[in-house]
Amino acid sequence: MSHAFKIGFLDVGFIDLIDIGLVAVLLYQVYKLVRGSIAVKIFLGILSLYLVYLIVKAAQMELLATILGQFMGVGVLAMIILFQPEIRKFLLLIGRSTEFSRDNNLFNALSNWRSRLHEDFDVHQVIEACKNLKATKTGALMVFSRDTELKFYVETGVLLNAEVNKSLLLSIFNKNSPLHDGAVIVHKGKIRAARCVLPVSENDHLPPHFGLRHRSAIGMSETTDTLVLLVSEESGRLILARNGKYLRGLKLKQVEQKLQEYLHNQEPEKWEELPEEEEPSETAPRTSPAGQ
Repeated sequence: MSHAFKIGFLDVGFIDLIDIGLVAVLLYQVYKLVRGSIAVKIFLGILSLYLVYLIVKAAQMELLATILGQFMGVGVLAMIILFQPEIRKFLLLIGRSTEFSRDNNLFNALSNWRSRLHEDFDVHQVIEACKNLKATKTGALMVFSRDTELKFYVETGVLLNAEVNKSLLLSIFNKNSPLHDGAVIVHKGKIRAARCVLPVSENDHLPPHFGLRHRSAIGMSETTDTLVLLVSEESGRLILARNGKYLRGLKLKQVEQKLQEYLHNQEPEKWEELPEEEEPSETAPRTSPAGQ
């Protein structure tokens, strides 16, 4: 193997440089996934324990080294259990990054087929419901799934399997309704379930005024390939969550635009700040990556 350069007594080759680069990219992606979560503190605790184990072993403290060695022996299994949400997000990230290119004919065919699945989904029914919910400051949480049925989360709520319409959404989120406390899950143009329980984001960098409904919306977008729509009960503001990021202060037209892009798989590569509309009663939308 040809050597690129030499550091002291170490010969560094081109393969070594590629190896180091790939490891750096991997570590950076892992850091982005766990940044701001409790997983960082857990990882530091495990790392500290491992360093103590190395010191104890080097000092030939046999009894303590044996005890700590038992912990290290099950370390891989323990990390899988402790970091299950982060591993899930990492695998989901890999799955998204290996999708077909948008210029691929097969991808376009699949995209058109998936778009036809949503032809019967009247997005305007959702927008009209949001208009009413926003005006009355009625809290609401809606999860839109393009490809997956989300059976695990559907089973936590009340099964409906009903067509999406304004009246039904308003009835569900009415403050006197037994179904208003939780999320509605929409898949293939139907409300699969209501009063569903969603995972809560553990991101420490979210605004302090974000309540359980906000954290549930962001948590769901972190762990699944969904678009989550939130109507704030305190302010009536419309918020969208996707891939752990959120847009707030949205207009109804902007919500409709983002929802159409998601359902027809025409989303931009990155969420950019949407153009401001002339509407003095609302502020311009802000793109806020959770963790920044």
